Amino acid sequence: MRSVEARRLGWLALQSAGRLVVVIGLWCGVRADAADGAPVSFANDVMPVLTKAGCNIGVCHAKAGGGQNGFQLSLLGFEPLEDYEHLTKSDRGRRFSPHAPEGSLLLRKGAGLVPHGGGVRLKPDSAAFATLARWIQQGAPCDLETASPLVAFDLEPRRMVVPRNGTQQLTARATYADGSVRDVTSLALFESNDLAMAEVSPQGLVQVHEITGKVSVMVRFQGRVAVFSATVPLGAPVENLPSPANFIDEHVFASLKEVGIPPSATCDDSTFLRRVTLDIAGRLPTLDETSRFLAATNADKRELWVDELLRSQDYADYFAGKWAALLKNRRDDASDTISNFAFHAWVRDSLLANKPYDQFVRELLAATGTVIGNPPVAWYKRVKEPKQQLEDVAQLFLGVRMQCAQCHHHPFERWSQDDYYSLSAFFSQVGRKPSATRGEDMIYHKRGVAMATNVKTGQSLKPAALGDAIEAIPPSEDPRLRLADWMGSKANPFFAKALVNRYWKHFFQRGLIEPEDDIRDSNPPTNPELLAALEKHFIESGFDLKDLVRTITRSRAYQLSAQPNEANVTDRQGHSRFYPRRLQAEVLLDAIDQVSETGTEFANLPPGTRAIALPDNSYNRSSAFLRVFGRPEGESVCECERVQTSSLGQSLHLINSGEMKGKLASPSGRAERLAKDERSPEAKVSELYRAAFSREPRSDELQTALAWLAEPRLDAAGNPLDAAAASREAWQDLLWALINTKEFLFNH
Repeated sequence: MRSVEARRLGWLALQSAGRLVVVIGLWCGVRADAADGAPVSFANDVMPVLTKAGCNIGVCHAKAGGGQNGFQLSLLGFEPLEDYEHLTKSDRGRRFSPHAPEGSLLLRKGAGLVPHGGGVRLKPDSAAFATLARWIQQGAPCDLETASPLVAFDLEPRRMVVPRNGTQQLTARATYADGSVRDVTSLALFESNDLAMAEVSPQGLVQVHEITGKVSVMVRFQGRVAVFSATVPLGAPVENLPSPANFIDEHVFASLKEVGIPPSATCDDSTFLRRVTLDIAGRLPTLDETSRFLAATNADKRELWVDELLRSQDYADYFAGKWAALLKNRRDDASDTISNFAFHAWVRDSLLANKPYDQFVRELLAATGTVIGNPPVAWYKRVKEPKQQLEDVAQLFLGVRMQCAQCHHHPFERWSQDDYYSLSAFFSQVGRKPSATRGEDMIYHKRGVAMATNVKTGQSLKPAALGDAIEAIPPSEDPRLRLADWMGSKANPFFAKALVNRYWKHFFQRGLIEPEDDIRDSNPPTNPELLAALEKHFIESGFDLKDLVRTITRSRAYQLSAQPNEANVTDRQGHSRFYPRRLQAEVLLDAIDQVSETGTEFANLPPGTRAIALPDNSYNRSSAFLRVFGRPEGESVCECERVQTSSLGQSLHLINSGEMKGKLASPSGRAERLAKDERSPEAKVSELYRAAFSREPRSDELQTALAWLAEPRLDAAGNPLDAAAASREAWQDLLWALINTKEFLFNH
């Protein structure tokens, strides 16, 4: 606080245009003797009003780089002392008129009585307007050091069943250190996490719509967050459920019963075989695998097939591609080739050997040496700065997005700038020096005290985990090892949760928390009991990735049909059915090659290398298919970099590209082989359907295909083609038609 002399009411006389202009300087702590009513608290009354009015949001006066029109506030009021300085002292205090509070520029602008780019934020007859006017009348006192601090923020109710098209009023209460409790509903900020399911008014009235399921409303007040969760039931009877295969089914079916959404039936063997092979191995089943699986009669054949897939190199290739992209295994220069290949091989070998996940992450974070001797050091080539390292580690391995906290308090979380820089301190002693390999550094631990500086406050900070203290780290110890210890701890509230949520999304299209790498109190899971059970199971398994995949794919929930029933057709989050999704770029290219019996050549790789086994992003440049279908470039740790939406360009590529024509007309391809095959047309159509869909054609499909194959073919001049050419063209057309079906393009 300022000295008594500095805090007094100052008068500054200025001569302007021949007139004496009196400018009132308002200083922290000033109180007017003639104040009306109870004292207004800057900390507990004024700041909440400004936040509720939206004055300090990122697109208004809290905009980075100086606020708006010369007036700056901190984002959501996380720096109240700075806000007080800007309010009362910037522009010589022109925003206040203590002798006529209602005429203050702050109020006139907020009420839209004078031009204001932000529009009307305060109604003149509102309680918020009156609060600010009284505060100005009282001398705009600053009580940041004396105001009773907020110690608890609660919401009533926290959970509720709300019928479709129903409403629920929320009440927010703040508890202060002096024991006082206030209803702050009118000052809290409300935000629905799914506007299609429910909206919420500024006064906290939740309006639920027609979509059933679970929806949440985030409520913020003075840096605190509370969440209201509503269950919107359909109310249909949920009967004759499949017998649970494991704990996943118990939690999924319990949630469906609560909401009243009956699940679809269990999928047939052909669908399961194709689905799980695509999801685990990133490929279609072979003809032999399809024949063996469909012919098997043992009750545990699905479980045995999952185990066989997990033992395969295809599993390691497929998931290595996923992790290599997330870990930014990019090739921007020819000198990156060695590190790209070495790093990808390390990831792949780790998955093939089923290295425990905590060990995998530990080897990555604490890597030292050269890329030749210790490939995970390649990660430090792409992620060079401590702040980049902490942001990637937090988002990828903890599911926490820390980027905002670099400049200000995280708007939806409890993480501050100190948390941000304390986490970066773990990487402050990473040393680099050139190695014998061109373009590659040797990574080592620089002995010294690990510290980071908060660039805003200038404070030096020691390493600290998110929400957890770390014992003092001696200069001789690599602080990254302490970070790895904390991350792999069974008590870590983020590490296992982030991974199981990420893998759940891989197999179910939607995470229990969405986005999958944004885990926070204000973004609750749709099935918290299931997420907690998955997390517990993963930890108890010793962070066993294959066991997690096995547990998910053996569940009845994963094996439900994608065909909706009348009740669950609108379900988007309860997993009452399998949600179809388009095949990923690499998987689709390999599937087309497999069903057409062709291949795609990639530079400097052995013939027969599949797209899912590509080590880095450089092959996207030479493959129009991979670019059009959204294979990621490895520029970020976000799964959102992979494009899974459909586009016109994708359709045109499949329908009419030279690449597709070449695969269909290949002299060594399936169409050519079938045209020369002397088996019956029925047998050959059956082979084609089993290759593409892992099933036999239905009778109507078979008849349509046979009729198409029997149609006469004409050349460009209108003359009949010879029998061999006509047969070749007919099989190419049939193969082209199957590849362009949704059944082929989607995993269902």
